[in-house]
Amino acid sequence: MTGRQAPGQAVVFAGPSVDRATRRILPAQYRPPVVRGDIDELLRRPVRPRMIGVIDGKFLQSMAISPKEILRALDVGVAVYGSSSMGALRAVECEPWGMIGVGRVFAAYRTGTVDADDEVAMVYDDDDRPLSEPLINLRLALADGIAAGEVEPDHARAFLDAGRRLYFPHRSVRAILRMLREDLADTDVARLADYLTCRGADAKREDARELLFRMRADLSGGLPRRAVVTHDRTGGGPDPAHLVGDQ
Repeated sequence: MTGRQAPGQAVVFAGPSVDRATRRILPAQYRPPVVRGDIDELLRRPVRPRMIGVIDGKFLQSMAISPKEILRALDVGVAVYGSSSMGALRAVECEPWGMIGVGRVFAAYRTGTVDADDEVAMVYDDDDRPLSEPLINLRLALADGIAAGEVEPDHARAFLDAGRRLYFPHRSVRAILRMLREDLADTDVARLADYLTCRGADAKREDARELLFRMRADLSGGLPRRAVVTHDRTGGGPDPAHLVGDQ
């Protein structure tokens, strides 16, 4: 039965976090990043979707989706999932009322490791090509690097401190490393650049894939199961993202 669901049963709001190949995971109606009013519009349809996935959303050029709009969907029995970006933020707020959060970005906000909303923010062009890099991706990539012994914790903290000082549309690995050249040796800057550009994971994209797999499984299996945060990659103890959290 997996993979044969009718696309109308699920609606997913996504932008740069989901490419065409990833969309093959779940037959769904894919819509642009969510804005305020989008979910209410779905609820006014004669036949509502069974599930809504919120991944990417807009918040500067348009009004952001509000928690109340998500709660209205939950109140009428529509399952709502969130990950990666705006979806992760709203899932943290709405989880007590039944929204299902998925992935490492959601876990980072849920546990309080990260609390600045602008860490998920980025800018992109009309074809969903990124023009900046979300700090949460860089934070979690550095956490993985620390766990693997490829990144020094002090260097990761310096990188994130510099990144926070940049307005989010200006954030990129290159721009942040340029700020560090006065504080770190050239060899240390080169190691960070090599790791982040060659081996650093894209957590927002990975979380989006996890959300789509979760929705597909729940559509096949019946009622959705409540989310449980199980994103410790160290095999025990705290997620290494804590090592590069605000001190």
